[in-house]
Amino acid sequence: MSVAVENFIKAIYKNNLNSINNTKPGSIAKHLGISNAAATDMAKKLADKDLLNYEKYKPLQLTAKGEKIALNIIRKHRLWEAFLFKTFDMSLHDIHREAELLEHETSNFLAEKISAYLGHPKFDPHGDPIPNSDGEITTTDISISLEKAIENKTYTIARLMSDDKDFFDFCAQNSLKYGNTIEVVKQFSNTKMTQIKINNNTILLNQDFTKIIYVNEIN
Repeated sequence: MSVAVENFIKAIYKNNLNSINNTKPGSIAKHLGISNAAATDMAKKLADKDLLNYEKYKPLQLTAKGEKIALNIIRKHRLWEAFLFKTFDMSLHDIHREAELLEHETSNFLAEKISAYLGHPKFDPHGDPIPNSDGEITTTDISISLEKAIENKTYTIARLMSDDKDFFDFCAQNSLKYGNTIEVVKQFSNTKMTQIKINNNTILLNQDFTKIIYVNEIN
């Protein structure tokens, strides 16, 4: 299966999970940096192979066969991220960039070896769940976006849902990483900003950040 096909299928799967995006061909085209016509043509070809359902002007939906392929690609991507982060202490942006390349060249055999070496992790360094070898996500996600967090409560950072270098640089500089604890000090409803405290430092975040940082409440 070509890299282009794998990226197309993965984009549909990931956009379908993200309420900010949708899976219409135009949105997938924008995500992948291709033309709308190319995205529509690819969708029709993959529909003929029973990898997705295509209907003009409608969002694209993966079939069970297509979803299994998407999860297999995502498994390899996130295992590589975990490996690179642990082995080379690379930044969250760099591990994502390198995993984008490595995921397409990785056999199922090698993916299982990497998983075993890492102790079969359930999450990657961004907090994203790693599918198992059967293409299943066995963890339950109860996290909420930081913009929905409640004032005067304490949370752990569960996911950093981005691939933007500036975002990850900011997170690294301010200790905003998976597993760290934060306190929500104030939610500014009019300006859509959130004030948090982490490691005795107070930070004010706008909605561009709070909608892609996910947290779990500490009971």
